[in-house]
Amino acid sequence: MSIFLGFIVLVAALLALLEIQIEGREGWAKNLPTWRLRGTWLNRLLGRQEFTGYHLHLNLLMLALFHLPVVVLGEWSWALEARVLGGMMVMSVIEDFLWFVFNPRWKLREFFAHQVPWHQLWVGPFPGFYYTGLIIGWWLIYWSYR
Repeated sequence: MSIFLGFIVLVAALLALLEIQIEGREGWAKNLPTWRLRGTWLNRLLGRQEFTGYHLHLNLLMLALFHLPVVVLGEWSWALEARVLGGMMVMSVIEDFLWFVFNPRWKLREFFAHQVPWHQLWVGPFPGFYYTGLIIGWWLIYWSYR
């Protein structure tokens, strides 16, 4: 399990660094030429003010890449699916936080002061989806190894 979790952190760090190059200081694809959905059930479900085509396609790509071992091995099970989905959920939370840690155009004190306009729901010091993503993701990973 520790190798898997280390891989998740590595992927999260690389993805955060890539997104910094793409987005700069303006997170959540603010200045990218992509479609945006606002005020829909999907926005409420995700706790986001908007949902973008950039993020949809980036997450679909990550979902496909996380499933690559399942495809290569030619074996599928509920345990493997739980590990893939849990890993992706945990990776998404870690990647989002590392975006602020690595981004030279942001200071962590801005993050902790809730000066991040694209995170609408905060619970204590972190965006709400951090808690749900980590709790559900860790539970899925834990279950997949049992």
